[in-house]
Amino acid sequence: MQNMSGNPNSRPKPARANDDGAAEYKKGRGAQYNTRNRFLAHEQVREHVEGIDDWTDNNEATVFMEDNAKSLVNKVDSPDVGMYYSMNPYQGCEHGCIYCYARNSFEYYGYSAGLDFESKIMVKKNAPALLRKFLMHPKWECVPLSLSGNTDCYQPAERTFRLTRQLLEVCHEFNQPVGIVTKNAGILRDKDLLQKMAAKNLVSVLMSVTTLNEDLRRVMEPRTATGEQRLRVIKELNEVGVRTGVMMGPMIPGLNEHEMQRIMKQASENGATFSGYTFVRLNGAVKLLFHDWLYKNFPDRADKVWHLIEAGHGGQVNDSRFGTRMRGEGAIADLIRLQHKKYKQLYHLDDEHWALDCTKFCRPGSQGTLF
Repeated sequence: MQNMSGNPNSRPKPARANDDGAAEYKKGRGAQYNTRNRFLAHEQVREHVEGIDDWTDNNEATVFMEDNAKSLVNKVDSPDVGMYYSMNPYQGCEHGCIYCYARNSFEYYGYSAGLDFESKIMVKKNAPALLRKFLMHPKWECVPLSLSGNTDCYQPAERTFRLTRQLLEVCHEFNQPVGIVTKNAGILRDKDLLQKMAAKNLVSVLMSVTTLNEDLRRVMEPRTATGEQRLRVIKELNEVGVRTGVMMGPMIPGLNEHEMQRIMKQASENGATFSGYTFVRLNGAVKLLFHDWLYKNFPDRADKVWHLIEAGHGGQVNDSRFGTRMRGEGAIADLIRLQHKKYKQLYHLDDEHWALDCTKFCRPGSQGTLF
């Protein structure tokens, strides 16, 4: 059983094994079970693998649920995330990244942050109409919007529903600048549109590259593009004039932090001009899911990795303080910070004064500004 204690200092217990002593492992998924939803008073749980009660196995194929959302664009109040407003055409993410902070937000919809988050995808079919309505509001004063502030806008669902493409078309029509964060090579399907927007300085892309080790990626980010594919995305977007950077988030001591120089070097060689990183933080249910995943996949170094994460957050695995929560503190966090500072300058990934153009914004049908 999992430790569901609300005490942030309590250590999660390893997942319960089946009768032959081996824990069941769901390949192609990051989370291996559903954590409890803190907002639900009653939940259905499986007490035993041979239970006779009706049960739906959580390892079923991904389900897409169409949703008529009431809103799309959200104001970002957190001062340390580098964005003003975000929009997410999908809730839940099939990529299944085990460390994803967005898992916790899925509990607001009545689901679990575990397997539910990556197998039950909410599709906001009216997202393009909501964006158009938002931009037409006379009180909107143009600042850049961010795609993927919560879940990846180019996750596998985009191949079918093409909502991100439609959102970009609306932004292009209004000359609304937008920043994109993704780890999926599917963004190249929209290379033609991104090229047009880039010509007017209306778009920038931050490609998330956490590891170039395929063995690690397969279990840590099971349904994402390979590291090599992500470098190819940077190269192809750079070739058509789209400003592209590399995001190394999160850096996890004992697992991938030693790859920082290699990732930055290869990203730079493929055309990236800026970079960012975060230090791993395991908030809410992510703490339980990551602990279970870590001890199942890396039993030989799990204790070391867990203690290194704790060392980066004052003895815990999460820190909610703005400014330090995504950078960490202490010796290991300082070492990662100094590495990033050094290699950012060495590989010319410090183009941080560049900005998207908000002066071209114009609502369709209007004459725009005279000056």
